Amino acid sequence: MATTTPTIGFIGLGLMGAGFVKRLIASGHKVIGYDIVPAKVAAAVALGAEAGRSPADVAARCDIVCVCVMTAADLTSVIEGEGGIASAGRMDGKVLVDHSTTLIEVTKRLAGVLAEKTGMGWVDAPVSGGPGAAEAGTLAIMAGGSNADIARVAAVMAHLGTFTHMGPLTAGQATKMVNQVLVLNNYVVIAEALRLAEAYGVDAAKVPTALASGFAGSNLLPVMMERMIARDWTPKGYAFQVLKDLEMVNDAAKAEHLAMPMLSQALTLFRILYAQGKGNLDGAAVLELLPEPGKH
Repeated sequence: MATTTPTIGFIGLGLMGAGFVKRLIASGHKVIGYDIVPAKVAAAVALGAEAGRSPADVAARCDIVCVCVMTAADLTSVIEGEGGIASAGRMDGKVLVDHSTTLIEVTKRLAGVLAEKTGMGWVDAPVSGGPGAAEAGTLAIMAGGSNADIARVAAVMAHLGTFTHMGPLTAGQATKMVNQVLVLNNYVVIAEALRLAEAYGVDAAKVPTALASGFAGSNLLPVMMERMIARDWTPKGYAFQVLKDLEMVNDAAKAEHLAMPMLSQALTLFRILYAQGKGNLDGAAVLELLPEPGKH
């Protein structure tokens, strides 16, 4: 029996969303996109997507709805706001995939609302890798949801990256917090390492290659080191998003009475960076908080 390629809705067409849309279209999917910013919808249409009129309109016209937005308020608006998906009527058998980094409590509540109002399933599937990985289909995708919902979206997710079912609903978001501890603390560690290299006259551009086969090597090191050496703060991911995620993990740690001293230091630095009006720079700009060698 022939299978039909599912139509994908994509809500949230920012840096990450644009990469997702490119990849999905390249993988042979019809994509219907929506964003509250008309220019972003127009950009998606230029890539080959169709324009959606609202989240509800997108959900009604698609088999799977992917969402990638910045804040819990944004996600709540997508579901419960005017023209939100919850107002679209019964859509049993369809699944929403939330690629946003979302609070666990918000995920639970909104998934319940969507199931009650529409019958749609929910997979929390935050990602790691950035816009380039979204376009290339090399994202790390950590997912939570029922076995049935995971099965409905797995083939599509396989086009986007490595898709790992971590457990029931919210397991994906919990895993993303683990990811953020490892990644965002490393922003600060790499910045410190660069300052040390600069202080001792090391050609820092060679550091990632020199360390690649040792325990210090990682796929993050060459990307962040290059950006920091060039002082290139063009956002691949905004500093205010880094701060949002660190605050979220900090709150989760407090709820479980966990000691996370390294996280606390990174959180303080990104709070300072944001307070200096640099929230719209790339997170690599945390380097600017560390004095240059010899300037003391």
